[in-house]
Amino acid sequence: MSAHPAPIPLDAGLAIEDLPSDTAADVGRLHALASVMRDEREQVLGFPGNLDFSLEELAPLLGMLFNNVGDPDCRDASDIGAKLYELAVLEYVTRLAGALPSDVYGYVASSSSEALLHGLAAARRRMPDAPVYASDQAHYSIGRACELLRMELVTVASLPDGSMDAADLRLQVLLRRGTAGGAIVAATCGTTMRGAVDDIAALRGAAAAAGPVHVHVDAAAGGLVAAHTSPQPSWSFAHGADSLNISGHKILGLPVPAGISLTRRELMPQVMGGEYVGTADRTLACSRSGLASLLMWARLRSLGRSGMAALVMRCQDVAAYAVDRLEEAGVRPERVHGSLTVTFDRPPAWVVQKWHLACAGPIAHLVAVGHVTRAAVDELAADLAGARWEAAA
Repeated sequence: MSAHPAPIPLDAGLAIEDLPSDTAADVGRLHALASVMRDEREQVLGFPGNLDFSLEELAPLLGMLFNNVGDPDCRDASDIGAKLYELAVLEYVTRLAGALPSDVYGYVASSSSEALLHGLAAARRRMPDAPVYASDQAHYSIGRACELLRMELVTVASLPDGSMDAADLRLQVLLRRGTAGGAIVAATCGTTMRGAVDDIAALRGAAAAAGPVHVHVDAAAGGLVAAHTSPQPSWSFAHGADSLNISGHKILGLPVPAGISLTRRELMPQVMGGEYVGTADRTLACSRSGLASLLMWARLRSLGRSGMAALVMRCQDVAAYAVDRLEEAGVRPERVHGSLTVTFDRPPAWVVQKWHLACAGPIAHLVAVGHVTRAAVDELAADLAGARWEAAA
């Protein structure tokens, strides 16, 4: 992506004017938009999330406001939220992340980036002078969070598979030993381009020379996958995480972005809130979307634990199939064990545009989330092989 992408031009037909619009025409326009997106989803190869879901039967929820105010486990003055459903989602995800609900504070956030900011804020509160160590493959939202929280960000080299280099982390910590009050390690479970998983047990050991260590795991794209991978990588509370964030829509599939923030309960601040809201509040947002919790709950209930495991296994199977087919196409595919991400040589612009591919420098990737099929992989492989043939001609 260029440093300054082209702006989206205004559409005069969408302007909000003085008088009410033609509601029937607007509804028709929105239905047409949904139809176009539904038709194109087979060619959206994994970015920005799983498009294979159907929650239309929950449309009556759109006629109500579900406002979860403050902590999920406390009633609030308005009492028009969906906190019981939020708690059920948190209980499920917390156990997947290797912890007991009684030991972890969590909430459903508007996005995984918000949840990441919440986790790093907990780390900063604990160690206000400690720098944040993140790899050169970390998501850019870590840098943005550090800017907002005024935390020093130290970039750590990555290994060829895209995971953080524990040896370089140890070196970076030693270079700053005695000048910083500990180390905050922002690890990644499912790096942006390669889907790599940082070994948080090794990283905690590498940072130990700094003194106290807080490990936050950005598990937006990889947490639900890692939890169902055998052998399971070192990524969760069971492996030494202090806080982590998981996306609600990337793997699971939702009609709205959502995230989950989880932090060891003893690291949370004193209860905030007050009489006006009538609740305790240690979230970042205060008023939060109860609708997101309801949709996530409905999706997880429709799958069950066994269905979630089967979904991940099916996606991993498609990813493995993609490696074989793209190898035949001659584009040098690579895949980290268990990951849904397959990288390959960056193709011509027309292939990138057709398949909505995410690219970085010389590589592109596909992410074999739920709506990505073997048939789509076959068609992509044919396009890639054809593009190579055209380039050689």
